[in-house]
Amino acid sequence: MATPNSALRAARMGLLMSQDDFARAIRDAGTRAGQPNDANKRLVQRWESGVTIAPRPVYARALEVVTGLPIESLGFTAVPQARVSEDGQGGHDMEPEVPVATHSAAAPQSEPHAAHRNYSGVWLSRYEYFSSGRDAAFTGLHYVVLLQHGNRLTARSLPNGSSNPNSPLTMDLEIDGHIATGTWTEQTATDGYYRGAHYHGAIQLLVEPTGRRMTGKWVGFGKEFDVNTGPWELVFQDASTTKATLAAYDRPPEA
Repeated sequence: MATPNSALRAARMGLLMSQDDFARAIRDAGTRAGQPNDANKRLVQRWESGVTIAPRPVYARALEVVTGLPIESLGFTAVPQARVSEDGQGGHDMEPEVPVATHSAAAPQSEPHAAHRNYSGVWLSRYEYFSSGRDAAFTGLHYVVLLQHGNRLTARSLPNGSSNPNSPLTMDLEIDGHIATGTWTEQTATDGYYRGAHYHGAIQLLVEPTGRRMTGKWVGFGKEFDVNTGPWELVFQDASTTKATLAAYDRPPEA
């Protein structure tokens, strides 16, 4: 049975796009790049359902443009890679790009513990950090769409759902009982204090018995490449992920 691609679905929903809208945006991105493609709703459905585990390179490049994320972060179990080989005449040729599995077949993965509940929905993400350059503490707020498949949680911020405009946040977590562990990335605003810097790190959260709040710590590097840490929490807002619900949360959170 195919494993649904919840990361790609979360990225699309975070952009407030239907599958038709998403396919159209992929076609437009290909046209602008001079690499036309035939993306359609059916293709998007095949990607999100896990029937197609890797997009062709022309689609992979368009997907990166539309989502603003590297193809490796979009939940595909295989990603396109190019290979360079000698051409036998003293030069090198680029071989056709082929999908490479993201997990080695030689290292079987253990069966994960099943999650006890479904955490899909809209959550408010809140983290705190200290800015050495400004000698003050700050709070980052984002409304995120969280989708769950099995024990994997994927969170993507809504386009306008941030206290810092144009600072998209992503989280990829694995839940084991009442512990969620994973990674986070944030692209800061190009016109903000951090000038479009890309930050990433690790996170571990404890899930409260009610399932409506997760609290823990983040770790990551700072502006001077020192390792920092601070508190992070996710607070449940709404179990619905309909377009109307996401549109209602597509606004800066109140502090």
